[in-house]
Amino acid sequence: MIRLSLVIATYNRAEQLMTTLDSVAAQRCSCGEWECVVVDNNSKDDTRERVERFAQEHPELNLRYIFEQRQGLSHARNAGIEASVGDIIAFIDDDERIVEEFVEAYVMLFDSYPDAMAAGGKIVADYPTGRPRWMSHYPELPIANPMDFGEKIKPFPKSRIPGGGNMAMRRSVFATIGMFDTSLGRTGKRLIGGEESDLFERMAKFSMRCYYVPRAVMYHIIPEEKLTAEYFERLTYNIGVTQRVRATLHGRRMRLYISEIAKWGVTLLMCLMHHPAQSRYLLKLRYNISRGIFQRER
Repeated sequence: MIRLSLVIATYNRAEQLMTTLDSVAAQRCSCGEWECVVVDNNSKDDTRERVERFAQEHPELNLRYIFEQRQGLSHARNAGIEASVGDIIAFIDDDERIVEEFVEAYVMLFDSYPDAMAAGGKIVADYPTGRPRWMSHYPELPIANPMDFGEKIKPFPKSRIPGGGNMAMRRSVFATIGMFDTSLGRTGKRLIGGEESDLFERMAKFSMRCYYVPRAVMYHIIPEEKLTAEYFERLTYNIGVTQRVRATLHGRRMRLYISEIAKWGVTLLMCLMHHPAQSRYLLKLRYNISRGIFQRER
C-alpha cells in the first residue's frame, strides 16, 4: 500500500534531476510503501527520455513521469498532487539530493503524531564550487534556504515555514484549504515565489500543526550560476515583488511598507558587524527587495 507520494517538479534540469533521482532510488523505506511522481513542467531538454530510462533501470521503484504543459511551479505541484495516490504528499525539487532515511522519516512522523498536518525537514546548503566569501546568513537565505532546528522532532518555529524543497502534508490539507495558488510561484525563469508562504498561511487559519523532522535531511545543491551578482539581483528584486503581490492580495501593503523601512535600520546595524564584501551584499539584498516592494506597478 502506497503511504507516501514524493512529488518532484522539474523544468529544463535533466542533468541535475538525475542526481536527485539517484538519491530517491537509494531510499531505505520499502518500495511498496511509497511512490515518486516526476512532473515535467514543459521542459525543452531530454527530461522525459532520461526519466523513462531511469525508471527502466530501477524497476523496483514506483516511479511515474507526467507532463504538465501549464507553465509554473504551482501548476506542476498541483498536477503532482492530483496524479499521486499517497495519503502523505512530500515535495522535493530537482536541484537537491535527499538522505536514505528521508521518506522513512516523514512516514514515521505522521504515524507518530496524529495531530501533524504538515512537516518540514533539515536543509543543508551544498556549494560544489565553494561557499563565496561574500556569503553571510541573510543573503544565503533566499539562495539556499538552509534550515536546522536541532536533532529533535518539535513543532515548527512560528517565525519560519518549511522549505519548498523539503516539506510534506497530509492529502486532507489540500481537500480542506485548496491547492497551491497558481498566481504565485516560479514560472520558467521568472523568480516570483510566495506560493509556499500562501499555503502555510491558509493552513494556519485552520490551526493545522506543522512539525520539524530532523532526520528528513535535504542537501540543496547551489551551482555557480546561482552565485553571480546578476542572479542575486534578480532573485532579491523578485522577493520584493512577491511580498508586494501577497500584501496586495491580503490588504496589508501599508504594514509591508512600514516593516521594510524598519528592516533598513537593522540592515545598517548588521553591516557594522560584517566585513566589507558581506556588508555590500547585505545592502544589495535590502535595496533590491525594497525596489521590488516600492516600485510602481505598470
